[in-house]
Amino acid sequence: MVYNPQKHQRRSIRLKGYDYRQPGAYFLTICTRNRQLLLGEIVEGDMILNEYGQVVAGCWVWLAKQYPYVDLAEWVVMPNHSHSIVILSEIDGSRRGGSRTAPTKSLGRLVGAFKTVSTKRINQMRHTPGAPVWQRNYYEHIIRNEDEQNLIRNYILDNPVQWDMDENNPMQGVQICQLK
Repeated sequence: MVYNPQKHQRRSIRLKGYDYRQPGAYFLTICTRNRQLLLGEIVEGDMILNEYGQVVAGCWVWLAKQYPYVDLAEWVVMPNHSHSIVILSEIDGSRRGGSRTAPTKSLGRLVGAFKTVSTKRINQMRHTPGAPVWQRNYYEHIIRNEDEQNLIRNYILDNPVQWDMDENNPMQGVQICQLK
């Protein structure tokens, strides 16, 4: 497939005027470059991470440790993408001599940190410095209430079992014929 710049105009999917540094819950989907099956495989409904998938999982954990206002409510690494619920909380301003404030890094900067760290580690393992691992953008959704968060949590937990029907699965809808 040839990339056609006329066909793929980049448009922001962000909500205009929304401050993505403010506390709240966000559903994220981050896909590998060209949806390459890079991070492992699904075996009988279970995600089996390979060494690159383990790096990605470790980088999600790193992100939550690195930034005290980041909590990962639920997440899963799939063969070519990752889903997560990221919760940004208020920072206790008493440590900074002020009142409670919003997180200092926006959601986009946090995703950027995750992508940068995971890409660097994966490329070190593959001996491919500078090679892209992730798609340029990511999908995000502002979670508005607890019911919605529970639905998304169940979607994330069920994602490996639903892989055959996942739009990110390059084999979705492909009939596999066996020769007799």
